[in-house]
Amino acid sequence: MAITDGSSSTAPLLDGLPPNSHRRIAGGATWTQTLGNIVVSIVGTGVLGLPYAFRMAGWLAGTVGVAVAGASTFFCMLLLIQCRDRLEEHEDEEINDEVHIQSYGDLGAKVFGTTGRYLTELLVLTSQAGSAVAYLVFIGQNLSSLFTKANQSLVSPTVFIFFLLLPLEIILSFIRSLSSIAPFSAFADACNVLAMAIVIKEEIQMFNRFSWERSAFNGTWGLPFAGGVAVFCFDGFSMTLPLEASMADRRKFRWVLLVAFMAITTVYISFGIFGYLAYGDETKDIITLNLPNDWSAIAVKVGLCIALAFTFPIILHPIYEIIEMKLASSGWSQKLCCNAHGERLGLHGARMLVLLIITTVASCIPGFGAFISLVGSTVSAMLAFVLPATFHLLLLGSKLKLWQRAVDYLILIVGIAFAGYGTYDALSHHLMGS
Repeated sequence: MAITDGSSSTAPLLDGLPPNSHRRIAGGATWTQTLGNIVVSIVGTGVLGLPYAFRMAGWLAGTVGVAVAGASTFFCMLLLIQCRDRLEEHEDEEINDEVHIQSYGDLGAKVFGTTGRYLTELLVLTSQAGSAVAYLVFIGQNLSSLFTKANQSLVSPTVFIFFLLLPLEIILSFIRSLSSIAPFSAFADACNVLAMAIVIKEEIQMFNRFSWERSAFNGTWGLPFAGGVAVFCFDGFSMTLPLEASMADRRKFRWVLLVAFMAITTVYISFGIFGYLAYGDETKDIITLNLPNDWSAIAVKVGLCIALAFTFPIILHPIYEIIEMKLASSGWSQKLCCNAHGERLGLHGARMLVLLIITTVASCIPGFGAFISLVGSTVSAMLAFVLPATFHLLLLGSKLKLWQRAVDYLILIVGIAFAGYGTYDALSHHLMGS
């Protein structure tokens, strides 16, 4: 997700979203604004882990994996839109049946009722929590790389996570307005692009050292790992319906989405291949860790870390929101927080507890690449493939042609198998083996 991924990281930046209503009202975003919003909602710092994924799988296997992940995610996003269109057609047939489909969770509720909403939102929140952990791991490892001697880190990433990031994020958690933090999201994206540019510059300077004999295929164990990273890098699925609803002319959304995915996939593949060609078996799970500690690389690392640290509360905002809603509706919470001051203390205490849990998890993660592959193989795969295919079959099954049902079942089966095998691979061969 990216790691600016998911709804929370981009929701404050979206313009023209329609208000809640019985019928969808056209948004105000042009196709160029929507194109930019799609790119921002998908592309994040996870892309800096792609060269390592290509190292694990091989350049050809990695290319195929990224291409398949991009095409499948694009197709499944269209399935979600078809599901909402079908529900609105049903609304026209039954005037008294009001349909409010503004989010992924709303769609889950229409298909499976309250259980569907809880399941969908739980997966979205788990994905957000995974992205938050990845943020901390990314920042900790990059800051640690600034303090090295003889290629040995002098300060553990855990030190930065607990003694620098945790206090900073506790302070930032007191900020209630996302608009105060949203500008840092644009800064983070700019730093991300700058980091890619500097990596590419280094790779061009190393062109004469490129080994065109790098492995095209590194065995079956690398395939699910690279697939998980690729799916993570295309995360942003929960923004599909809001992005489509934000357009003034929704008929153009499909081709705008296609253009965005073609461009993003091309950049991902190119960046992964050239990063692997440049560094080979020395490619690290965050490509910026391969950069020399000169002024430009240090500036990019520090800029990335600062920007991501300040956008971290945006990633956690959906989690905060759900927890605070549950606390506000619970009887025991109302008894403990009997006045406004007590309520504020309770809410801030809940936020600090969430931060402590996520920080503790991040400190136990041995590698950035292995972790994002795990997230991509589990919750991201469920959100991107399994749920859309299931919703599509249940809502449009009777109207689908045989080949369309076959495609849905194929996505469903492959998605479940990928989630299971990818999870096993990430845990047994990468996380546990690190």
